[in-house]
This record gives sequence, structure tokens and C-alpha cells, in this order.
Amino acid sequence: MKLLVTGGAGFIGSNFIHHILEKYPDYEIVNVDLLTYAGNLVNLAKCQDETRYTFVKADICDVDKMNQLIADVDAIVHFAAESHVDRSIHSSAEFVRTNVIGTQVLLDAALKNGKKRFHHISTDEVFGHLGLDEPAFTEETPYDPSSPYSASKAASDHFVRAYHRTHELPITISNCTNNYGPFHHPEKLIPLAITNILEGKRVPIYGKGNQVRDWLHVSDHCTAIDLILHEGKIGETYGVGGNNQPSNLQIVQKLIALLGKKEKDVTEYVADRKGHDFRYDIDYTKIKDELGWEPSVTLDKGLADTVTWYQENEQWWKDVKSGAYQDYYKMHYK
Repeated sequence: MKLLVTGGAGFIGSNFIHHILEKYPDYEIVNVDLLTYAGNLVNLAKCQDETRYTFVKADICDVDKMNQLIADVDAIVHFAAESHVDRSIHSSAEFVRTNVIGTQVLLDAALKNGKKRFHHISTDEVFGHLGLDEPAFTEETPYDPSSPYSASKAASDHFVRAYHRTHELPITISNCTNNYGPFHHPEKLIPLAITNILEGKRVPIYGKGNQVRDWLHVSDHCTAIDLILHEGKIGETYGVGGNNQPSNLQIVQKLIALLGKKEKDVTEYVADRKGHDFRYDIDYTKIKDELGWEPSVTLDKGLADTVTWYQENEQWWKDVKSGAYQDYYKMHYK
């Protein structure tokens, strides 16, 4: 099989590319990424000389280029998205362009070039938020996005379903909870906390830190996407959760303990985010029952491994924070 992976230089996309190339020796991957701030080709340096891997710097809103690329593949796995909530609150236009229009361009190209298999990566944030004692989101939960980011992802989900219902495009969708693990951009909570502590800086905590997230190790997410792509029922949505429900403060406390620091020395409380969702949680019964998937990495093991990865890859995250990582493309592809 030959896959087009959009946004493959990002956190989850790059982990997925490594997963596929290692698991399927006869698969080829074309990675298309515009290399905005979140795209980092250093994540895929080990693939540089792999003959089954090709990188293309391009915009998913480029109609001609997407048609050209999709004509030559068997399936599309669509990760590419603007994903940082704070950035969407400050300015939402790029989120509409990439997440909505970009998805529509890809869907049109998939349709035009022989109804190519299309898997769309989405988020639990499209469902809004939960109270502390409310049951977890399911595939049937009504959409109720809170931020411009989650609204743009909700719109993209609707477009994907509409192309299946209108045109019978063979699609699947997965809505996942918060991922963590190697190559996670240090603007996000877990890598931000780890790298700030390693740098001797304080970790900012929104409000009281009592927001609750369901944490999923990125390796488990890649396994789920792999299963859905190959065995998922066409037209269906699958919720992918980690079965972990700590508060943000508890996550930071676990990281502080792993790094041998004292909470009072490394944390600071800051004003809460506008429209900050309180809790996310996904019931993954459907994917467990239908495809046999469930998370395998415990939170404690995953966090310990993640801390070790950032300790052992100091140059990677320092280059991300400084912007030096963007030189990799200039050095290797120009």
C-alpha cells in the first residue's frame, strides 16, 4: 500500500510514519507538510535515506498539488491541522483555512482520483466538555465545540461525513483524547512542563489546575489508527481514549516527582484560558469491541518514558524552542 500522510512532520504524524515503516516493510509513504511552526523534519531524520519514504513540502489547500499527489496513492491519512487552542483564540483565520478548507480540498482530490480511502484524525474537543461526574463522550455525543480550534475540527469532521453520504467516499474518522510522547511540541502541557523544569524555569498552571484530561500515549494512538485504516468499517467514527483521568495539576506533580524537584520551586499559577473546557474523556468501547484495540501504555510508564526521552533529546527540544529546527529543511531539501 502507498499512503499519503498529511501533516506527517508534526507530533502524531511523525510517530505514525515511524510506526508504519517499521511494521509494514512493503508500504510506501508520501509525507506532505507545509512545515509551519509545528512541522519538524528532524522528527523523521531516520527516514531521510529510506527509499519507501518521500517528503513533499506543500500546502494542503493547493488544489493542483493535492490532486497530483493523491492520484498516485492508495489511501490518505489526514493529520494536518492547526491544533493549538491558545493560538486559535488569538487568531482563528488560519484554523479555518487549514482545518476546514484544507480538508475539503483533500476530500475533493480523493473523490476526483478514484474515491481513495480517506482516514481523518480528529479530537475529543469537538464534543465540548464534561462535568466531573458526567459519562464519557461516545461516538454518538452531539458536537458542542468551545474554541475556534475545536469548531474548525468539528466542521472538518462534518465535511468528511458529508462526502461519504453524498459521494460514497470510503472514509473513517477517529476522535482521540490528549496525546503525549516523543516529538511532542513544547508548547503543550507535558513537554512544556518537562522542558521548563529542565531549563530551571517555572511551569505555568491555568487557574487552579483542576482541569481533567484523558491522556493517551502516542504509540497507542498510532496502533489505533493503523487498525481503523485496515479494519475499520467504512463510514464509521471511532473514539480513541487512554483510560486516564488525572487533573492537569496532578500531571505536573507526577512530572515534578520524576524530575526530583519540589512543586513550590517550579510551578506558578496563571489566569485561566478563555472558554477553558473542564474535562474530556472518551469511552473507547466501540473500537475495543469491533477491532480489539485498547491502550497498552499505562500513564505512569508513559510519563516516565517521556521524561527520559526529553532528557536524552535535549538538542531536539532546545532547537524547537529556539526555532533552529527549521534549518533542517534548508540543509537537506534545498
